[in-house]
Amino acid sequence: MEPGQPGGSGPAEPGPLPRGVRGAGPKASASPPSGAEAQLQRCAPAVAAVLPAGGRGERMGVPTPKQFCPILERPLISYTLQALERVCWIKDIVVAVTGENMDAMKDLIQRYQHKRISLVEAGVTRHRSIFNGLKALAEGQRDAQLSRPEVVIIHDAVRPFVEEDILLKVVTAAKEHGAAGAVRPLVSTVISPDADGCLDHSLERARHRASEMPQAFLFDVIYEAYQQCSDYDLEFGTECLQLALKYCHIKAKLVEGSPDLWKVTYKRDLYAAESIIKERISEQIHIVMDTKEDEEHIGHHFEEMLKNELNHVKVTSGSLCHPGRDLQQIILEQCYNFICVNVKTSEFEETQKLLDVLTESNISILYPVVVISVHFLDHKSVPIGQKMENLMQIREFAKEVKKRNILLCGLLIYCPQEKQKLQDSLRRGAIIIATLIKERNSGLIGQLLVA
Repeated sequence: MEPGQPGGSGPAEPGPLPRGVRGAGPKASASPPSGAEAQLQRCAPAVAAVLPAGGRGERMGVPTPKQFCPILERPLISYTLQALERVCWIKDIVVAVTGENMDAMKDLIQRYQHKRISLVEAGVTRHRSIFNGLKALAEGQRDAQLSRPEVVIIHDAVRPFVEEDILLKVVTAAKEHGAAGAVRPLVSTVISPDADGCLDHSLERARHRASEMPQAFLFDVIYEAYQQCSDYDLEFGTECLQLALKYCHIKAKLVEGSPDLWKVTYKRDLYAAESIIKERISEQIHIVMDTKEDEEHIGHHFEEMLKNELNHVKVTSGSLCHPGRDLQQIILEQCYNFICVNVKTSEFEETQKLLDVLTESNISILYPVVVISVHFLDHKSVPIGQKMENLMQIREFAKEVKKRNILLCGLLIYCPQEKQKLQDSLRRGAIIIATLIKERNSGLIGQLLVA
């Protein structure tokens, strides 16, 4: 067994989360616990998790194992680890990974600052990988970084959208029944063919369920089941709940799961997962203004236009006059989208201040942060040639901050005298911003767009 990081199994704060995800942000942690959560806290079982991550992803059709396939330039398994890390009552997370991917996994843990992670060598099958993870926990008395838990969660490395609510439900049910697992209604009817490839019989869909993850077990139950498990089951079996039933006579409690428990299996699933993640991290925008003196100024008209056009997004605003005081709170709330509205100057002074604050915060470690530097073109103030020349500096800024996972681009909004044309120009700018934030297209980094 190898630790993923020195001190990795000790208590740690959950990593940053997109808004809208259960457990994200300070408000979520301050809310009173639900009945089941309060019950779990009173009983206070020691809980660990095991993630088998030794698969080759043959159905994905790509050379990279699917758990290491990138989503927004970050490996899929990192999102799953983050989902488990945010649950403070999961003490240890054991990941079973193949020897050839061990170094890559260690680098991933360090790069994305994952905590409470320990690594073990994966087996040649799913069940053997899980067994290796359980053995590491069982032998934890001889290892300062792991301890034998009362309850263990088994989850897939390629199910990144698991929430604390379902984890809590299966752990609570496992503590009462010995084993529990998430299930979902069948989408398609299951049929059984005969030896000639013809229909033998079909199952009544309403009476059956699809077994999903996560699953949870009293540790002694599932560890005993694996110790007694036949070579055939270790080689060809896939259902942990069945092992508990077959070898320990424990009938698992089935817990209805949510639709987001699906597993990334095919290449198209990567695109679906990326779309979900983009949507979640696009739910809040913060506008930084370089002036608050004149409420009738064009910058404030643009702010109102953004709020009207992006009515499904939380839009907040502030300034950098007080060194990051308001901005720090926005960062703590896991905002990944910033618009710097430059009214008083055509330079990037205010944008640079914002970039400095974001860089120091390390908020971009887990998700790409979009920064859009907005400028206004008024022919009466600065000649257009000089304006464009000044703004082309954005390319160098963008190249530098891209190293920190910050996606910077510029937006130049034309300001005609006629009120209706001005409104149309501001609306086009708002639409461009909405698209940039939603798509997070790295190909537009350093570009100066015109509305």
